[in-house]
Amino acid sequence: MLKLRQNSCVIFILGLICLQSCYAQNQRGDKKIDYSTEGYQLVWADEFEQDGIPNPKNWTYEKGFVRNEELQWYQPENAFCKDGLLIIEARKEQRVNPFYVEGSKDWRKNRRNIEYTSACLISRGLQSWQYGRFEMRGKIDISAGLWPAFWTLGEKGGWPANGEIDIMEYYKGKILSNIACMGNNRKPKWFSTAKKVDAVWAKQFHVWRMDWDVENISLFVDDRLYLKVPLSELQNEDQQGLNPFKQKHYLLFDLAIGGLNGGDLAETKFPNRMEVDYVRVYQKK
Repeated sequence: MLKLRQNSCVIFILGLICLQSCYAQNQRGDKKIDYSTEGYQLVWADEFEQDGIPNPKNWTYEKGFVRNEELQWYQPENAFCKDGLLIIEARKEQRVNPFYVEGSKDWRKNRRNIEYTSACLISRGLQSWQYGRFEMRGKIDISAGLWPAFWTLGEKGGWPANGEIDIMEYYKGKILSNIACMGNNRKPKWFSTAKKVDAVWAKQFHVWRMDWDVENISLFVDDRLYLKVPLSELQNEDQQGLNPFKQKHYLLFDLAIGGLNGGDLAETKFPNRMEVDYVRVYQKK
């Protein structure tokens, strides 16, 4: 009887180990998909395997108050790698705005204090590509006022003439897929789709993907097509008439707070995180 109990304990412990291993693989997405049957080969990836600062060969950082009248002050300290994940952490912490100017009409300067900090990683000048399959596996918090994103910008031209692709964006209860070029009167011309998500969805890791070739840009979430736009519709509507998606683009990861598309932060807990398991780029020969 004792031997039977011992065997049962061993089986139970082995079962727990197996479950923990499967859970860890699910959290970290260790399985790599072979896209060679579609003609793709992996040309670049960041798996965020080494604890500490993100790989400086791949990422630099935006700093300060940057865009959209957002509340966060961007700083490198809020981005780090741990347990195979890139973590971008939004924090509620007050400090003096070093660029404050009393009476200024510039939103970056008329805030006496910094109330929130976060990070924006950017591959500009280090890693960029024209065409390919771009894939990111991550998990985002959907609390009010948060604005996480994984996106690209063209190397040449000022925004929006350089082109913007929002492979992943979330705010106000919706995940969005967006593409922008320059429209009339130098304003952005948007192609967008959105879907509401809930707390159950937000507890899980998801895979965002872009397929970009000479004909189309297609954006997917968990292999479901959200948005497809022909490149022929993405010409800039200015005197030059260039297509910003016929050039190299670089990557950005950020966790913004508030701003033009933000919400009420009263019930949002801090620190708050955006977690990224990996980002991979495939191209056809």
